[in-house]
Amino acid sequence: MSDLTADERAAREGVRRQKCEAVAKLYASAQDCTGCGLHRTRTRVVFGTGNAASPLMLIGEGPGANEDVQGEPFVGRAGKLLDECLFYAGMKREHIYLTNIIKCRAAIEEGGRVQNRPPTAEELDECVPRWLRNQMEIIQPLVICCIGAPAAKVVINSNFSIMRERGRFFECSYSSHAIAVLHPAFILRQEGAEYQRLRGLLIDDLKAAKERAIAARSEAPKTLF
Repeated sequence: MSDLTADERAAREGVRRQKCEAVAKLYASAQDCTGCGLHRTRTRVVFGTGNAASPLMLIGEGPGANEDVQGEPFVGRAGKLLDECLFYAGMKREHIYLTNIIKCRAAIEEGGRVQNRPPTAEELDECVPRWLRNQMEIIQPLVICCIGAPAAKVVINSNFSIMRERGRFFECSYSSHAIAVLHPAFILRQEGAEYQRLRGLLIDDLKAAKERAIAARSEAPKTLF
């Protein structure tokens, strides 16, 4: 049973409601975004999903083909693996807030096929301040978990090395606790024992992020912006 008083529970519920409403308004605004050229080729804006009042925020790079069609981050095979690893770390999507550094698919046509590509500096300069930064300002996550190197380079450090620095906590401009984990898409490209090893690392790192978020609840509040 919670040891919170009735007033404390009411205050927490009020904060939760305010965050959810503010993120919903931001989401509605993002649907009409024409800040960069990606709006001309997107199917849907992939804004974010999950619990806007969660202390833990997961951030990937950007939507791919499946996400562009469905309008949600991390669907398809990579999303399924992420869900599995979240489960083994003691979480579900509704326990966290999940988004990307850019909200529209960045792609290029090569050999008659449309392939994902990294976002350009100009696309990041438009999308990160306008949408990601405002998401973080509303949610005020106690812990940020970057999924893959591109997100870590934007959120934690532009020189971030995912293989050397994953699983470690850093302080960044957006949170006192930021960690980076291996991207599920990278793990899916491995086979046999290496696949199992890297999958285990992702589960362990997600557990660490969850435990740090629980511990951070007892810390004194900090202003992130």
